Amino acid sequence: MENQTTEQPAQSEQPTVVQNNTEATAEVNTVLTNQEPVTETKETNFKDLIPESFKEEKSLENFNNMEDFVKSYLHAQKLVGADKIPVPNKHATDEDWNEVFKKLGAPSNPEDYKYNLKDQEMDTKQLSEFNQTAHRLGLLPKQAEGLIKFYNELNGNIASNQEDQAAEAQLATETELKKEYGPQFAKRLDQAKRLAVNSLGQDFLENTYLKDGSRLGDNLTVIKAFSDLADKLSEDPIIQGDGASYMTAKDIEKEITDLTQEGSPYWSKTHPNHQKSVDEVLKLREMLSNG
Repeated sequence: MENQTTEQPAQSEQPTVVQNNTEATAEVNTVLTNQEPVTETKETNFKDLIPESFKEEKSLENFNNMEDFVKSYLHAQKLVGADKIPVPNKHATDEDWNEVFKKLGAPSNPEDYKYNLKDQEMDTKQLSEFNQTAHRLGLLPKQAEGLIKFYNELNGNIASNQEDQAAEAQLATETELKKEYGPQFAKRLDQAKRLAVNSLGQDFLENTYLKDGSRLGDNLTVIKAFSDLADKLSEDPIIQGDGASYMTAKDIEKEITDLTQEGSPYWSKTHPNHQKSVDEVLKLREMLSNG
């Protein structure tokens, strides 16, 4: 019997991998431990970028970031070559400011101001004084003209209001004097004004305004004062004027009585002077009633 050798099948050689969880974990920890530390990104402070020798520059105080600084620089570059006017600081003199005003268009002399004021008139002396002030302040021609137009308009409004007040005061004065003087109103008013004009002058009486809005020549107290004085000076030629006669209420009543007496033309329609007498009586009665 043959000897048979039974060979066991060869096993394939494969590397034996030994997994040790503890060692693997330690190895990972070692790798992580050896990595560089992670740093957080910090925002750069613009002021830290400014060189030490420029840190005190006032013009850089308003910049907080590089973007604003770059924008400002680019804007400044665009202005290079343009006609620039530096603004004087608090230490500037009047001469410094005058140079600025001239560059802006202010005239060199006060006489060089020219205005388009066709519908408005100004006193030559006042205009000259205004030009002197405007030049000292460095006003531009348009600014000066604008101020003059405003001044004229303001004065026009004031004058208009003043005239309205004076007219109202005059009417009130006449009403009061008519009540007090009756038929003698016209006579006493005329005599008072004659004396006032001779004493104070027409211009002064018409152009002097009192606090109540009345003109001096229309003021009730002033007229009564001159009227009382005129009574005392009734024989004076100034008071008598051109000889115009004035009738008192008693004179008017007497005249009416004479015209309407029995047998007069007033009562006879066929008389040639009838209508004349009637008209005269009506006129006299109106004088009494208006007084």
